[in-house]
Amino acid sequence: MALLKIKNITYRVPEKEIFSNLSLVVEKEEVHAILGKNGTGKSTLAYLIMGCEGYVPDSGKILFEGKVINGLKLHERAQLGITLAWQEPVRFEGISVRDFLILKNKEADPSPYLEMVGLLPELYLGRIMDKTLSGGERKRIELASIVALQPKFAILDEPDSGIDMLSIQDILNVIATLKKNGASVLLITHREEIAKIADRASQICNGKIVCTGAPDNVAEYYKTRKCEICSSEECVYV
Repeated sequence: MALLKIKNITYRVPEKEIFSNLSLVVEKEEVHAILGKNGTGKSTLAYLIMGCEGYVPDSGKILFEGKVINGLKLHERAQLGITLAWQEPVRFEGISVRDFLILKNKEADPSPYLEMVGLLPELYLGRIMDKTLSGGERKRIELASIVALQPKFAILDEPDSGIDMLSIQDILNVIATLKKNGASVLLITHREEIAKIADRASQICNGKIVCTGAPDNVAEYYKTRKCEICSSEECVYV
């Protein structure tokens, strides 16, 4: 049985239909990359799955482990094992990095999680999650926290956003560790080198999945072919 199934969801905002009968399947322990240019709804898809406030499909179903979760709130989906690494990490004022990383397991050693994302524990565990941390530092710490949570399903929305090119391997290590721990990953990216770690990939355009298959094939389609849905090389909403 697939871990996540999206069946024919439609989602509208004022004056625009973002998704039209979009369907997607993510299997257990699968890394599934979502490719698409800016404005194609990749982050919106993440928010719909996570149940963020104001994001409810107008029609269609989102199923997790065979259960329809359309009506569940964000914290209820988190309790099921769904988590989201935001494209712009949330600031947590007043909580230490150590406490942030052991929210699920107070007895856990948070050091390996920081080392995985290229941060020295002795320099960061005592830091406070606030504006004194750079965007790149907060992004790395958030990725470390995703592994620490041990989710069943992790949504990584542009995990390389705000992180220098030298740390791409750290991101790949996080994804590989999540899969090794039994999680499925929905990997939202426009970076071919990151998408290649996926088991499967899909390209999204104009509210639809336009192709699904091996990451190399989908990445090549994404780079070189004019979209058959919107008939545009820019591949944005019309």
